[in-house]
Amino acid sequence: MMKAPVGGAKHHQLLLPSSTALALAIALLSPSQAYAAGTRAGTTISNTASASYDTGGGPQTIDSNRVDLRVDELLDVTVATGNPSDVPTTPGATGQVLTYTVTNTGNGQEAFGLSTIANVGGDDYDPVVTQLYIDNGDGVFDASTDTLYTPGANDPVLNPDQSARIFVLSTTPGTVTDGNRGIVTLVAAAKTGTGAPGTSFAGQGEGGGDAVVGSTGADGQDNGAYRVAAATVSLVKSASIVDPFGGSEPVPGATITYTITATVAGTGSVSGLAITDNIPADTAYATGSITLGGSPLTDAADADAGDYNGSRIRVQLGTVAGGQTRTVTFRTRIN
Repeated sequence: MMKAPVGGAKHHQLLLPSSTALALAIALLSPSQAYAAGTRAGTTISNTASASYDTGGGPQTIDSNRVDLRVDELLDVTVATGNPSDVPTTPGATGQVLTYTVTNTGNGQEAFGLSTIANVGGDDYDPVVTQLYIDNGDGVFDASTDTLYTPGANDPVLNPDQSARIFVLSTTPGTVTDGNRGIVTLVAAAKTGTGAPGTSFAGQGEGGGDAVVGSTGADGQDNGAYRVAAATVSLVKSASIVDPFGGSEPVPGATITYTITATVAGTGSVSGLAITDNIPADTAYATGSITLGGSPLTDAADADAGDYNGSRIRVQLGTVAGGQTRTVTFRTRIN
């Protein structure tokens, strides 16, 4: 698809540090150094021819005029997601982070405007992009040390072959369900201009030459994705009775064994899961009868998960992943 050129004056708001000071020094001292897109923009390529001849009075040499050519700037950029797989999220979660790398594959220093697309299609929901941050170089998102991106104010400025890591923060809608996938596209566009390959912007290249759009159209993009890992809890309670006569009638003196099963479904997990059950009226709790998964628990509020406070039992289950169950039992006697 042909791209319409989009041009503008160069804006070099935020120059990111090169990988090493030595690399930058070499770049400045060696204008013919090769980059991803070839010779550095603004480099002058000079050439002079010579001719040798003999008119009878001995050999002579003459030089031609010197031809100087200034290398134009090639505008190219790539964007690559830094997420090896979908980033897990939960319904209603905020500040969910996707990571991307923007690389200047042109041959001149260039500023790049950043934008996102969250409704590209092919997914289950649209994440709500809230902020973009430019990494400070350590590769780890930290809002206190990374730079909040403001379009047009601090567009990243990259030397040839230099990269910047970009963090995209999003909110997950509360209406999503387990397994839903949401895609966010990060777009990086050369501030000098974009368009069909070969589009030229006269006099706007580094060093005063022209700027020419390369094979990427000067606006690279890539997708990152979130996947909802939600969990739901179901609770089922049953009772069995043993009466004093060896039967199963709920008569005074009969023992009731309550069984409570918590089942966690989904690909996520729940935290702080606890089962609480009040001792029914007209019954008495059977001391030391709480179990978890068949293992006995003490009645005291101590190191194990269970306790009885005189009116209810409680078992704290902590974090439980989807696909797991926890079973609690306890006994009472009918008064």
